[in-house]
Amino acid sequence: MSNFDLIIIGGGAGAFAAAIKANELGAKTALINGGLPLGGTCVNVGCVPSKTLLHAAELIHSVKHHNIPGIELVANKVDYAAVVADELALVEKLRVEKYEKVLKNLEHVTAIEGKAKFVASEEIEIISKGSPVPQRVQGEKFIIATGSTAIVPKVEGLVETGYITHIEAMQLKTVPKRLAVIGAGPVGLELSQLYSRFGSQVAILQRASSIMPVAEPNLTDKLQQILAGEGISIETSVQVTKVAVENGVKTVFYNSPSGEKTVIVDEILVASGKAPNTAELNLATAGVNVDDEQSIITQPTLQTSQSHIHAVGDVTNLPLRLETTAGREGTYAVENALNGSNKTIDYNLVPYTVFTDPQLASVGYTEDKQMEELKTCACRTVTFDKLPKALITRRTEGMIKIAIHPQTKVIMGVHMLAPNAGDLIAQAMVLIKNKNTIDDLENMLPVFPTLSEAIKLAAMSFTRDIAKMSCCI
Repeated sequence: MSNFDLIIIGGGAGAFAAAIKANELGAKTALINGGLPLGGTCVNVGCVPSKTLLHAAELIHSVKHHNIPGIELVANKVDYAAVVADELALVEKLRVEKYEKVLKNLEHVTAIEGKAKFVASEEIEIISKGSPVPQRVQGEKFIIATGSTAIVPKVEGLVETGYITHIEAMQLKTVPKRLAVIGAGPVGLELSQLYSRFGSQVAILQRASSIMPVAEPNLTDKLQQILAGEGISIETSVQVTKVAVENGVKTVFYNSPSGEKTVIVDEILVASGKAPNTAELNLATAGVNVDDEQSIITQPTLQTSQSHIHAVGDVTNLPLRLETTAGREGTYAVENALNGSNKTIDYNLVPYTVFTDPQLASVGYTEDKQMEELKTCACRTVTFDKLPKALITRRTEGMIKIAIHPQTKVIMGVHMLAPNAGDLIAQAMVLIKNKNTIDDLENMLPVFPTLSEAIKLAAMSFTRDIAKMSCCI
């Protein structure tokens, strides 16, 4: 039986970051992957393929909706199968370059293909494809990074009728003429707009009372308005009750505030959240505790209920489930496990982005969180019709909301709906981390004209009427 200093279960962002750090520390390490191909969700079925297709969809939309007088562009015929083939080729390239080749260069890391489960607190069994005999290995330390899988809601007839998840949605060779999307979180919103721009008639069915309920309501209300303006049907506060095939087509039945309704579609995309991949790990044998959602209960130092076992990424109950957090958690888990350090992540400083167009990005305190902790809110919202760059590019639909401490004027949260908001939010992340005030921002000099001026403009709105300001102020 082989023995390792560290055994990493998983092959995604968290697992790879852990393997790289373990290799740097010279630890004898095993990386065991039995789920998605190396690279996990992000490169294979998440960030890379979805953002590639979203970029293509944005190009199509911009040709028709650039809003510049005197210029008429013609959108040529779209070969969607070719677009998808290019996307999948990029996925393959990045998987090889950023994961397979990287793994081969980790001299202290042994890669094992197969599904792992605990048979003791310090021992796992690995079942590999094509091998009738399970392999057993022992480890002094463990990191669980097995990720998550799309939740399929328990709806009558859904399984029998057929559905797709985000995985299949980015591999379709043809565009569904009519598409129902169950869920309006990041995945549901991004893929809804993507397919709408490629020609689908899209209907979003959202159980909550708004799209992206965790985000600022005035920004999500505006985003919903924009999506509806592009022809996407959005119904909130609904409950999907049944799916059936009637007259050869799929019919989705749902209850709404105005009564029972139906929508006829060619395909159904399930985007109602993700569940941690813990069911096959036999965690009870290892003494690892999980919560009611079967997520591994993890301390801020990434340690589980067993001191020698850490967990990172989507498989945990940690506050954010992002590629960036999973990677940093993997690095910290190794340092904490092997070096005895106690590194943690301040999740309040981690931004997230929904890659719709415009993008929805956020970092730090929301108005609700400020009210909960401070019992008051110091917030301002500025629309992009006040921003010169937005006027130049005809993209005035954007908004920015900023929250500051009511006494110290320290910036506590920034929330944006804007083109490239995912890039712009990085500036806000640094401002919040450094505890900058709105006075600090007023003395900073962003390039004119750029969208980055929006953050300064929002800060200045606390002390003056920005509608009466010159551009040079």
